[in-house]
Amino acid sequence: MPLSEHEQRLLEQIERALVDDDPKFASSVRTGDRRLRARHKVQLGVLLIVGGLAVLVLGAVLHSVILGVLGFLVMFSGAALGVLNYKTATGAVESGGAATPGTGRGRGRGARRPPLKNRLEERFRRRYDQ
Repeated sequence: MPLSEHEQRLLEQIERALVDDDPKFASSVRTGDRRLRARHKVQLGVLLIVGGLAVLVLGAVLHSVILGVLGFLVMFSGAALGVLNYKTATGAVESGGAATPGTGRGRGRGARRPPLKNRLEERFRRRYDQ
């Protein structure tokens, strides 16, 4: 839903006040959406994989080891670029290094979960009892 004129003016005033108060922070915030940049990097990675595969096949057809190795390196760099930016592109990464659910970070030492087998057995017992 688009903003009304009044809301747009308020937003512009807030932006100007932010630039006046802390220009360094304002420029870092203004740089754009990290997910959008990460998506572009993932797309570039896919293009590098396809291009590297083409160079690799061309090297095999021409019996050129150098072209084959170059194609492999291009494919590898494209895969690395895609893998390193995939989580950010999909929005799965939380900023600030906060613990995400299921990662095991952020728990105290005494708060370890029981093994999966024990949890499944306990669930089965609860269902059976009910």
